[in-house]
Amino acid sequence: MQVNWRYIAASRNTYAVLYAACEREGYLLSPVESPASDVTCYSLNSLNEGRYRSEIASSESITIVGGPHASACPALMAEIADYVVVGEGEFTLPALLSSIEEGRPPPPGVATRSGYSPADRCVLLDAYPSFSRMKGYVEISRGCPFRCAYCQTPRIFGPWMRHRTLDSIGRDAAKFRDARFVTPNALAYGSDGKTPRLSKVEALLSRLGSDRHRVYFGTFPSEVRPEFVTDRALELVQTFCANESLHFGAQSGSSRVLRELDRGHGVEEVVDAVERCRAHGFTPVVDFIVGLPSEEEEDQRATAALAEWVTRAGKAHVHRFIPLPGTPLAGSLPRPLLPETRRLFGSLALKGKLTGSWDDPKTRFFSEPFE
Repeated sequence: MQVNWRYIAASRNTYAVLYAACEREGYLLSPVESPASDVTCYSLNSLNEGRYRSEIASSESITIVGGPHASACPALMAEIADYVVVGEGEFTLPALLSSIEEGRPPPPGVATRSGYSPADRCVLLDAYPSFSRMKGYVEISRGCPFRCAYCQTPRIFGPWMRHRTLDSIGRDAAKFRDARFVTPNALAYGSDGKTPRLSKVEALLSRLGSDRHRVYFGTFPSEVRPEFVTDRALELVQTFCANESLHFGAQSGSSRVLRELDRGHGVEEVVDAVERCRAHGFTPVVDFIVGLPSEEEEDQRATAALAEWVTRAGKAHVHRFIPLPGTPLAGSLPRPLLPETRRLFGSLALKGKLTGSWDDPKTRFFSEPFE
């Protein structure tokens, strides 16, 4: 049975992970630019799924769809696709391919037009390599205990953190000259995700630092949370890593909005993290979301002011709010941007201090990482 992977740039790391998982079971995911026989697999997010909807619906091959959007909207995706993988795919996708090949019903974790049976297990990260022939980033942790109202991560991967072991991470990282990692919060490695265990972070970084490659930690393509940015954490990154910046999320300059989002931190922690970064010689790269549903004009002004302050010593990365399905804010509408906000962000962008997609939530500005 020929199994194809519809290549989409936004899901290239997912491709690397699932290629490795399927390869172990004897299925090679051949990259294609359009559906092909016998089976074509897709991984879609909520921004790009509309682009591929008609292609999937009209495909003559068997279609399998997964990814964040499919996990949030399995019934809707099952209307156009033959099978929908809900949640984690490392075990489910190879099991589904086997069931298709042998003419059996799909395994748990797969939705079809006739119904859905939830997955009966979660993925043990060490049981699967981060990649094989198709290289990707090294995922060191999965899941998040925080329940940010705009975020799909805890709804898809669960409210607890799972971590790869040092040996597993070390083997994968050794295959790169520059080692970068995927995790909801790099400084939460080895912990429950709420209370840092920096001894675990130190053990990881010292292990990675003993190999002959450069380690980038707490920066693209992952980040950290502001309350995890302590002097000791920064000293560890300074000692073992090559990055000169640290990437973390503020999301809003309004304490009221942060409480309503259930972020788990306030503005004070953001300011403290920026100042600690500066004191240790790091460039802070701080994420913001504008146009949040509960955002009043004064809240937006506070966010704009905090972003401007951040850019005096660092960089801001700003997104317009997107109501992602499967989250508490699904179906909400973005609040309009004030003309003064738009002017400020445009001015900072022209100076190279700010990036992102603050005007049109479906626009993406890709640039090189800040390293």
